[in-house]
Amino acid sequence: MPDPIPHGGNLREAARRYSIPLDDWLDLSTGINPRGYPVPPVPPDAWRRLPEDDDGLADCAARYYGAPLALPVAGSQAAIRALPLCLKRGTVGIAPLTYGEYAPAFVRGGHRVVPLDIAWTTLPASLDHVIVANPNNPTAERLDRETLLRWLAQLAARAGTLIVDEAFADADPASSLSGETSREGLIVLRSVGKFFGLAGIRAGFVLAAPALLDALRAEQGAWTVGGPARHAVMAAFADRAWQAETRERLHRDGARLAAMIARHGFDVRATPLFAWTPTPRAPALQHELATRGIWTRLFDRADMTPSLRIGLPGTEGDWGRLERALAESAG
Repeated sequence: MPDPIPHGGNLREAARRYSIPLDDWLDLSTGINPRGYPVPPVPPDAWRRLPEDDDGLADCAARYYGAPLALPVAGSQAAIRALPLCLKRGTVGIAPLTYGEYAPAFVRGGHRVVPLDIAWTTLPASLDHVIVANPNNPTAERLDRETLLRWLAQLAARAGTLIVDEAFADADPASSLSGETSREGLIVLRSVGKFFGLAGIRAGFVLAAPALLDALRAEQGAWTVGGPARHAVMAAFADRAWQAETRERLHRDGARLAAMIARHGFDVRATPLFAWTPTPRAPALQHELATRGIWTRLFDRADMTPSLRIGLPGTEGDWGRLERALAESAG
């Protein structure tokens, strides 16, 4: 059995490794909004009844994303596992450093995975499918709409597919391709966990043309998103005032985090939800921060420079703690 793919949020593992009590940690190892949506009380029926597909969740999501259609899934991860079985077997281009679940899922589904260079203007003729995260996790790189739509046209001409993971796109919705998902060959994945800070409910959406959504629905089976999660998502999608205020705050906080890391001598790229720094010092920096009870996400592969991803602190006390720890650790 292959080793599990590492992810952020593995705080219990860090607590055991460094012998620091779980409650004493500041977890900055994910890109999840630390001040998530305040979900209203869950109606009792949401716990007692089986979830119903015609409760309005799909339509609510389509309106929020500006998409023709939306299919609820149990987080993006469920779609990533099912999509390889819904697409024709072929060669899939994936960036060398991006969300780590795509490559093994497509290999398991019988596809061949090759490196993708996001600087390409014209895609190689050998590619049947392309997968990009926009913005990318963890490198924070962004591709413009023109590039993505040009790639889509090239892939669609060969009956291929462009999959765009927009898990971190809610803070900058103007860059989204959600409104283009009636086009054949385009699949957009959206997450509720990051911007809304609701990762624990395991809810996400696939935006695509009807035939692909029908195939994915059949692959998933019934009751993919539970009643309490559906209640939370519909409340969050309807709260436009909270969304607007949160976008403004996340942009301020993302810039603040990037500036803080840069002050300590690191090259940094950032989204409103996390900062990323490639540096040979990344393993040592993660360790030094961890000895101070601050957990971050290390990317350490033999074929590229090590790097560290750092999420947003949630309180002024947390910001001060990170500032002090960086000052002590950066040297």
